[in-house]
Amino acid sequence: MAELVSFFIVMAAGLFLAEFFRSFHMPYVVVLIVTGILIGPFGLNLFIPDDTMEFIGQIGLVFLMFMAGLEARLSVMAELRRSVAVLSVLNSIIPFLAGVGIALYFGYNWTSALFLGTIFISSSIAVIIPSLEANGLLVTKLGKTILGATIAEDVLSLLVFSVLLQTISPTHNVPLPLFYLILFIFLISLRVFIQKLRNYYQSRLSRRMKKELFENEVRFIFVIMLATVILFELLGLHAIIAGFFAGMTLSESIKKEALKRKLHAISYGLFIPVFFVLIGAKTDIGILFDGSSVALLTGVIVVGSVLAKFVSGFIAGKMRGFTNNECSIIGSSTTPQLSTTLAVAFIGLEMNILDHELIIAMTVLSISTTMVGPYMIGMFIDKYKRRQRMLNRKRKA
Repeated sequence: MAELVSFFIVMAAGLFLAEFFRSFHMPYVVVLIVTGILIGPFGLNLFIPDDTMEFIGQIGLVFLMFMAGLEARLSVMAELRRSVAVLSVLNSIIPFLAGVGIALYFGYNWTSALFLGTIFISSSIAVIIPSLEANGLLVTKLGKTILGATIAEDVLSLLVFSVLLQTISPTHNVPLPLFYLILFIFLISLRVFIQKLRNYYQSRLSRRMKKELFENEVRFIFVIMLATVILFELLGLHAIIAGFFAGMTLSESIKKEALKRKLHAISYGLFIPVFFVLIGAKTDIGILFDGSSVALLTGVIVVGSVLAKFVSGFIAGKMRGFTNNECSIIGSSTTPQLSTTLAVAFIGLEMNILDHELIIAMTVLSISTTMVGPYMIGMFIDKYKRRQRMLNRKRKA
């Protein structure tokens, strides 16, 4: 009964507070984190995370990474591979070094510093896509470059994260280079197998079952996701890597918009909100105002991450021949950090690699960049559109 009450409080608070904060134009994910802060033990103390909610939150984390992978299409990266490669590499190295440097400056050890650097690599596909799509840039060379680089950065951050985990806590005696070579071959084979299995499953459905094809597709996708997670964990890899890979594998084959909407509704309507509310419930935001060094650490991390992402994105854009205004759009598009950032951060907390002060900083980083990022993107896109209209008038004249 107590578990049911906790689940009801989380879902009800997320539902009604989302409506309340809608007037402030706050992103849904930010609302969920703020909800957790308000109802959690450091707020009104209406909800205390227990084992059941932690388990649902872990499922939500897997779904979150699955949906992030579902939005990552490898074909986008292949289409503009040179521009994507330059942007993703530069937009990863500079933020990584910034994260490592900040952690070392504040007295953290090298393991924590490398973890923070890895978190700085990631960007948020979920925040970037709506902003580009709403402004008609998603199908342009500029939009495809940004999207492809963001996907590559998320993949790279998860790869570095995996290497760090294997270095800190090895799950096998195989040398790392050989292990990842075997893993790469395994992933390619698994990707082909999943596609063939999906095609076979659909072709073998009976006439009666085909009437329920939509529901069966949803169930099949969830079974594949969970099977991939279990398989990855048997190999010693973390569940979030499996969830992202499963989503990325199925992203090219899921064409029906209705199916995508249903997957989104189930994920963001049931499981993912619990994960984000738990993040808020574990965040003692009051530490920022008690005169400790946490406020300074948080401020440096937020400013350092945004500057490192923006500057490296701008420089990479110039190297690929984009205009200053287009480079500003690229730089601002890479600043939002959400899914991968929080997922890796809380795994670091569970493993005692990151402390609560860094978790607070990561939470504030995600909230602030998720809110400010779209505004920055929109501001530079407006300038870009005005410039395009002026150029069009000059051509016509």
